Amino acid sequence: MAKISGGKIAAQAIIDRGVEEIFTLSGGHITPIYQFLEGTSVKLYDTRHEQSAVFMAEAYGRMTKKPGVAMVTAGPGFTNTLSAIANAKMANSPLLLISGSVGVECIEKLDLQDITQAPVIEPMVKKAFVCHNPERIAEFFDMAYRTTTAGRPGPVYLELPVDILNAEVEEEAVRKPNTAVESNPYDPEKAKEIIAMIKAAEKPVIIAGSGAWYSGAEKELSEFALKSNVPVFTSALGRGVLSDEHPLCFEGSIPIRPGGAFMGLASADLVILLGTRISLYYLFGDIFPADAKIIQVDIMPEELGRNRTIDLPVHSDIKGIIGECLGLLDIDGTGAGMKEKFASWVEMLKGFDADGKSQSTADWEKTEMPIHPMRLAKEVNDFMSNEDDIIVADGGDTQVWMGMTRTIRKPGHYLDSGLYGCLGVGLPYANAAKYIYPDKRVCLLTGDGSTGFNFMEFETAIRKNAQIVVVISNDLGWGMIRHSQELRLGHAIEDGTFIGKVDYHKMVEAIGGKGMYVEKPEDIKPALEEAFASGKTVCINVMTDPTTVSPGSVALASLGSYKA
Repeated sequence: MAKISGGKIAAQAIIDRGVEEIFTLSGGHITPIYQFLEGTSVKLYDTRHEQSAVFMAEAYGRMTKKPGVAMVTAGPGFTNTLSAIANAKMANSPLLLISGSVGVECIEKLDLQDITQAPVIEPMVKKAFVCHNPERIAEFFDMAYRTTTAGRPGPVYLELPVDILNAEVEEEAVRKPNTAVESNPYDPEKAKEIIAMIKAAEKPVIIAGSGAWYSGAEKELSEFALKSNVPVFTSALGRGVLSDEHPLCFEGSIPIRPGGAFMGLASADLVILLGTRISLYYLFGDIFPADAKIIQVDIMPEELGRNRTIDLPVHSDIKGIIGECLGLLDIDGTGAGMKEKFASWVEMLKGFDADGKSQSTADWEKTEMPIHPMRLAKEVNDFMSNEDDIIVADGGDTQVWMGMTRTIRKPGHYLDSGLYGCLGVGLPYANAAKYIYPDKRVCLLTGDGSTGFNFMEFETAIRKNAQIVVVISNDLGWGMIRHSQELRLGHAIEDGTFIGKVDYHKMVEAIGGKGMYVEKPEDIKPALEEAFASGKTVCINVMTDPTTVSPGSVALASLGSYKA
C-alpha cells in the first residue's frame, strides 16, 4: 500500500479546499508543508514578520469575505502572531492560522522553540484545533477552515506538530472530508415586528455594521432605505455597504466623525443595529436616548443585549431579514406611508450633518505650517476619489483623523485596525490590498509611531513590486498618548511619548523605494500625483502639527477606567 506523509496530507487539504495564497514566514516546523506546496497552485506570500503575515491574512479575509490563511513556525513564530490574532477576533475577521509546533514525542524535553501553544491562543480565537494523528490532518483542516466563516466570522487556530507532519501513514487510512457550509438563517415573524416598530417610531435610524458586509446585504439595504425613508449610518466593515453618497446614508456612525452622527443617534427614538455591536463607539449604549427603542439583529445570539436592554433582539442573518422586511414594505402601501412620515426627520438629519461638518471645515482647509493632520487626511481623501481607490489607516490620532474624513463609496475599500486599536496594521493591510487588487490604487495614511512596528514590510512591498503609496503623518511622537497625558496630567511625559524627527523617506529610498518629504500643505497633492505616477513603492514623509489634539485623544483622557 502507498504511504503518504502528514506534510503532504496538509498541503493537499489546502489545495483541495481551493486556497490560493498563504501569508507566511518560513520555519523548520512547517517545512514539511512548504515542500509539498512548492510548485502548486497555492502561492506562498512571505513577509518579514509573523505578525505581518497574520495582518495580511486578516485584510484578505475582510476584503474578500473568504478565510485568509496564515502559516507560521513554532514557538516565537507562534507568539509573534498573537496581537494580530486578537485584532482579528475583535474585528470578526475570517482567518485561519496554521502553526507548527514541537513534536509530540518531544513535549517537556526542552526541545527547540518549545512552548505550550494552544492554551495561550484558545481565548483569542473561535476555536483552537490540535491534530495529533496524521491520518486526521485533512479532517482537522476541514473543521478549522469552515469554522472561520460559520456564523459570525473570526480567527481559528490549527496546530500541527512537526513529527505528525513528518510521519508516514497508509494513504487509504487518510480521512478527507471537505464540507462547504452556507447558512443564512432568519425569522420572517421577526421582520413583521421590525416593521411594526418602525411604523410606530418618529425618528428611526439604522446602523449597519460588519454583519451587513459579510452577509452581502448592500442591495437589500439600499432598497429598504429608499422605500422606507429610514436614514442609515454605517460602521466598521459596514462602511460603504451604503455609499456615503447614497441619499439616505449619513456616513459613519462614530459620534466623533464630523456630520450628523452624534446628534442623530442622540435624538433617535428607534435605533436598528444591523450586525454591529454596542461598544465604546456608542459610549456603551449611552449615546442613545434612555427611552429610545432598540432593535438589534446579529448572527451571534450571545451578542444581543450587550451593554443595553434590547427591545427586539433578532438572531438573524442581515441580508435575509432585510430582504423579508423589504417585501413587507410593499403591503398596504406601508413603504409609501413611511416615506412621507420620516421626511421631516431626514431633513433634520441633513441639518445636523451640515452643522457637524461646518465645525471641521476650518481644520480641513487649514493653510498654516506645520500641516494640520486633518488637512492631510482631507488631501488624501480628495485625491483618492475614485470608487475603487483603497485607503488604509494606521496609528492613534492618524487613524482617527482619517476615519473622521474618509468618504467611502464602496464596501471593503477602507481598512483600519478597528476597536482593538492595534498599531502596525498599515503596511501589511496595504500590501494585502495591493495583492488582492493589483490594478487599484492603494494609499496608506499612518502615524510616525505606528510606522515603526512593521517597517520592513516596505521591503516586502518593494521585493514584490507592489506599488503602494504610504503617507506618514509625522508629528514627532506618540501623539494620542502625548495629548491625553497633557489633558489629564497637565503635561506630556517626554520619555515614552517623544520620538523626534526621523527621515523615514530616506530609509525607504535606501532599500529601493521612492522617498518624498513634505512640509507645506499645498505640496501634498503634487506629492501624491508624483508618487502614483512613479510606479514604485513610495514613502511620503509629511511633517504635521504636533500640538493638534484629536477627539480620540480627548476620549482616551476621559475614559472612566483611566481616571485617578
